[in-house]
Amino acid sequence: MKIGPYDLSSRFVLAPMVGVTDAPFRRICRRFGAGLTTSEMTTADISLWQTAQSRRKLDIDVDAEPVVVQIAGSEPRQMAVAAQACVERGAQVIDINMGCPAKNVCRKLAGSALLQDEKLVAEILEAVVAAVDVPVTLKMRTGWDRANRNGARIAHIAEQSGVQSLAVHGRTRACKYKGEAEYDTIAQIKQRVGIPVFANGDITTLEKSLEVLRLTGADGLMIGRGAQGRPWFFRELAEFHSGAGKITPLEKNELRDTMLGHLKELHRFYGERVGVRVARKHLTWYSKQLVNAGEFRYQAVRAGSGQEQIRLVLEYFDRGDGGISIAA
Repeated sequence: MKIGPYDLSSRFVLAPMVGVTDAPFRRICRRFGAGLTTSEMTTADISLWQTAQSRRKLDIDVDAEPVVVQIAGSEPRQMAVAAQACVERGAQVIDINMGCPAKNVCRKLAGSALLQDEKLVAEILEAVVAAVDVPVTLKMRTGWDRANRNGARIAHIAEQSGVQSLAVHGRTRACKYKGEAEYDTIAQIKQRVGIPVFANGDITTLEKSLEVLRLTGADGLMIGRGAQGRPWFFRELAEFHSGAGKITPLEKNELRDTMLGHLKELHRFYGERVGVRVARKHLTWYSKQLVNAGEFRYQAVRAGSGQEQIRLVLEYFDRGDGGISIAA
C-alpha cells in the first residue's frame, strides 16, 4: 500500500486516539508491525500549541516514515496554517480529523460534526491540500446520524479535493461508540473512490478482521481499541493474513519486557508524576490479556511511583501461575 510517495510496511495501521496513542505507545505498535501510526489529535489553533499537553501531542516520530500528524478544526484558513506549521516541524503526512464524536470537539463544529456541512468539508480539505506539498489524509465516520449516512458523498468530496487516503469508522457521529459498527457504508465508500480506504471500528479479533475486509473490500484496517493493552495484535494480524496459517505466540518474557519498556518510556516521556498516572490505564488494559491478574491489577493501578509499578510487573511475572499465557 502507498500513501503518496510512501510505501507502508503493512496494511494494518494504528488509529489515533487522544490520551492513548502517545509517542511511547506508537513506538511499541510500530515495533510489532503497525504499518502506520498517527499523532494524537491536536487543535488547529496554533496559539494553543505552547501548553505541555499540546507539545506532547505534537511530538514527532523521528524513527517513523511517514511521520503523520493529525489536526482538527473548523476554519479552512486556520487548518491550512496549522498544516503548514506541522510540515515545518517534520510532518510528512497531514491527517484531518472528521471522525471524533467528543462533545468538546463537535461543539466547535470540528471532528465528526463537520460531516453535516459538506460545503465546509470541501473548503477545509481544499485549503489544506493547497497549503502543503505532503499527502493529506482524512479520518471520518459514516455520517452525521443514522438517517444521514452521507459518508460516500464525503469520501467523493475528499478524493476530488486531493485527499490521498481515507480511514472510515463504521459509526455515525450520533452513535459515538455505542452499538455495533456497520460496514455497508464503508463498502459503498470503497466502491466510489479510487484512493486507499482503511476500515475502522470493532476490529478486536483475527476473525473479525477477516470479516471486515470481506464485507468492505477495504485496502487496510485501522485498529483502535483492539490494540489497547495488546500492541502485538499488529503482528498477529500480519501473520494471520499472510496465509502461512501460523501465529507466533507471545512469550512470557516478551510480554514482560513489552510492559516494562512501556512503563519506563511513559515515566520518561511525561515525567514520573504524570507518567505514573498515565501508566495506570495501560496497566489496566494489559491486565485484561493476562491470567490470574486480579491482585496485580488492583495493586498496579494504585501504585504511587514508577519504581513501584515496575516492581509489581516483575513480581507478577516471577509468579509461577501468572503471565505465562494470554487470556482469551
